[in-house]
Amino acid sequence: MTSTIPRYLLLAMLFLVVSAVHAEGGCPPGFEPSGVAPSPQDPVACRPIPSYNQQQTQQQAPPPPSWISQWGAVATDAIKGSLGTATNLPSKNSAEQVALADCQSNGGLQCKINVSYDNECAVLVVGATGYNVSANVTLDKAIQHAMKVCGADGDKTCQVYYSACSLPVQIQ
Repeated sequence: MTSTIPRYLLLAMLFLVVSAVHAEGGCPPGFEPSGVAPSPQDPVACRPIPSYNQQQTQQQAPPPPSWISQWGAVATDAIKGSLGTATNLPSKNSAEQVALADCQSNGGLQCKINVSYDNECAVLVVGATGYNVSANVTLDKAIQHAMKVCGADGDKTCQVYYSACSLPVQIQ
């Protein structure tokens, strides 16, 4: 008699599981029973749950990142040979003011902005015949451009004297 009770208990549990699955309506995720049977062979009809996909998409999609631009500037006094630089500042104006002040503190009297740049890199290349400043999206591209300009008149002594980047900062 003890061996028949567990069988009945097992059958009762199996019946409960089958009933629970049937009570759900047999609809896939994102669908619910419609209450209207399409045919006697298929007694359950499913319809999409309103805004189910929108809720899933909103929950899964992270917010887009937010960035803050960073500015840099290079100023020189060609007569005195003074250089002034600024990097990672919040505005063009602040970068230019810092570069000019830096140039003057390095002995420059007639400092002028050569380049202001945001979210880029800048280089100053010096050769036997002069110097030039270039900014570009990567340091390599800025160097390539400045070296090309420097060597355009046949100067073989061109070299990078200064380089820096002011890249955007992610805040979210």
